[in-house]
Amino acid sequence: PHKQAEWRALRQMRHHVFFMSLTLFNACNCLMGHLLFTGWNCRECQTFVEKFEGALGKGKGRKLYAYKVMMAKKMIKFNRDFENFKTACIPWERKIKEVESHFGSSVASYFLFLRWMFGLNMVLFGFMFGLVVLPEVLMGLPYGSIPRKVVPRAEQANAMDYSVLLDFGGYCQYSILFYGYYNDARTIGVFKFRLPLSYLLVGVGIFGYSLMVVIRMMARNSNEGGDGGDEGQFTFSFKMFTSWDYLIGNPETADNKFASVTTSFKESIVDEQENQKDENIHLRRFLRVLANFLILCCLGGSGFLIYYVVKQSQDNAKKDQDELTWFQKNEVDVVMSLLGLVCPPLFETIAELEEYHPRVALKWQLGRIFALFLGNLYTFLFALFDEVNEKLEEEKSIKNATMWSLKEYYANYSSYHNTTDVPPLDIAPADVVRGPCWETTVGVVRLLTVNDIEVTYITILIGDFLRAVIVRFLNYCWCWDLEAGFPSYGEFDISGNVLGLIFNQGMIWMGAFFSPGLVGLNILRLISSMYFQCWAVMATNVPHERVFKASKSNNFYMGLLLLVLFLSLLPVIYIIMTMPPSFDCGPFSGREKMYDVILETLEELPTFIGNIVGYATNPGLILSAVLLMVLAIYYLNVTSKNYENANLELRKKMQMARDEEKNRRNNKETTNQAMQYLEDLLKSSKVAKHPGAAANGKGVNLQKDVSLASPNPRAAVTRPPGPRGPPGHARGPPPGPGRGRGRGAPPPRR
Repeated sequence: PHKQAEWRALRQMRHHVFFMSLTLFNACNCLMGHLLFTGWNCRECQTFVEKFEGALGKGKGRKLYAYKVMMAKKMIKFNRDFENFKTACIPWERKIKEVESHFGSSVASYFLFLRWMFGLNMVLFGFMFGLVVLPEVLMGLPYGSIPRKVVPRAEQANAMDYSVLLDFGGYCQYSILFYGYYNDARTIGVFKFRLPLSYLLVGVGIFGYSLMVVIRMMARNSNEGGDGGDEGQFTFSFKMFTSWDYLIGNPETADNKFASVTTSFKESIVDEQENQKDENIHLRRFLRVLANFLILCCLGGSGFLIYYVVKQSQDNAKKDQDELTWFQKNEVDVVMSLLGLVCPPLFETIAELEEYHPRVALKWQLGRIFALFLGNLYTFLFALFDEVNEKLEEEKSIKNATMWSLKEYYANYSSYHNTTDVPPLDIAPADVVRGPCWETTVGVVRLLTVNDIEVTYITILIGDFLRAVIVRFLNYCWCWDLEAGFPSYGEFDISGNVLGLIFNQGMIWMGAFFSPGLVGLNILRLISSMYFQCWAVMATNVPHERVFKASKSNNFYMGLLLLVLFLSLLPVIYIIMTMPPSFDCGPFSGREKMYDVILETLEELPTFIGNIVGYATNPGLILSAVLLMVLAIYYLNVTSKNYENANLELRKKMQMARDEEKNRRNNKETTNQAMQYLEDLLKSSKVAKHPGAAANGKGVNLQKDVSLASPNPRAAVTRPPGPRGPPGHARGPPPGPGRGRGRGAPPPRR
């Protein structure tokens, strides 16, 4: 019986397969007939057949189709894996995402900015190392061959001391890290490499490349747009229903995503509260003016203090170093570090009087700390230029004394030996009298960079880590709640860290011309800062009490960086164009100005090229080009404002269209309800006219529905109302026989 049942099932299945095949064949015939009679394009038919014939065909066609399907799937998988690989190759991507999920986009914007600065410095280091440092190492004179590449005899005893090396003295000062080590010959090596020309062009090209990159990044961020606020509708609804990523499978990633969504809600709530805040305008203006006055006093006092300390240090440099104390030797670094530690918290305390939105308060804080750092830097440079002028005078005296000594030697030797063939002096390079090499002195900004690294790390260890340890382990045995009260856990100082990064990059730009190795040191500093500060944020800090969203474009950071770049370019251009180089050190020694290497190169080129360059450097042509650039910038600015206004108008029109659509939808629903009510009322009046219709259940139900909704259940309205009675009679006599609306005949006239 079981086998018979199986055979019957097989026969039924065979019949089903046959009828299905017949049905499919008829459907294909119908489709082909439809295609033929409807005039479908033959090329499209051929494409359709080529696409699907492999799946139903036999032999090579089927294998080729299977191979194509397999390769398509593998290509999709390869593209997905390649995108994941590219994401994994982005430096510190996971660390930054983790910080953003716990602390919000405002804190993560600092680390994104730090990563971007690392990429910029990598490119600058490639230029400097490949075109300046590497040619000097491979083709230049070796160490110890000339006096500029040897530590003086008087400094050799302490050249390897840790304190000296930490200040980049001793062997570091006479190495490839600084300006004085490089050759001054026009060409070096078998390839006739022009090192002085390359040094000048790379030093200026660093500023040009940085300017181009910063402006390009600002333009890209402007295209993305947005100032951190949501301009769309239903912000909280979209966040509630579209924030979660359903592809998350890791519990730790899910926790980070949950923290990120929670933080975004906090940011939006703070924005909504700030938009609905009411304030006393006059009191707020008075407090803001007072806060700005106090901050200006702090800035002026810090500038005067820096100038006084630099002058004092210059006087102490002329004294015996053994008689000076540690503070007198390092007072400039100590005072500038203390100002960097004390002034930003003081500014933040004064800014509490203004009660700005957190995002606006952050920009004000950044601007004030920027003014503090920049004022201190330029005060330091102005005082340093006085020292440079003194060293130039000292170089002149040393140069004159050296030339006089050489003349005396030649004259005495020729007169004593009665010959004109005078051999050169046989003096060890370490014993040769040399000038102070003021270019290396200008590179003293490297000390500020190293000091900034030390101060940053010490501040994190003491101000954040030690504070967090005390709160964590002493909270259970203390008199008050250390987490809720003093000292509590620290918050990440966004403004101070961003301005410290920008200020440090300005010093790198300014000192890279006189210290080619400074860019490489800055790369090491950025790498260590990324790891150290990421650890410090996740281990010792807590999210801000007032969480807010950072700017999507971060153009404010880029604007500050662009201003620092311009202000760092001015001293370098001033030195290149006006100040004479040292006579015995550096690639420009023996020339009146540093840019003379360009004129020397032009003299060796053909005449017509020199004429073209001469015409291009004509002051009249340069002035015309500058005027044209100013007009172009003005035109582009006006055009951008017009586009911005047009976009604003379009946004308003779109909002009005959405509001109109919403109102139309609401009015339609209200109108439908009113029409339904009128239809029910009309049906009820028909039921009243025909009492016989009320016998069935439908009329009764209608009458009941209308009686529940109608305010006047006495009778149906069949005629317009009569005139109102005299004043004071709100209601007439009750309707009797022959009176009332629609009942009997009207009363007789008197």
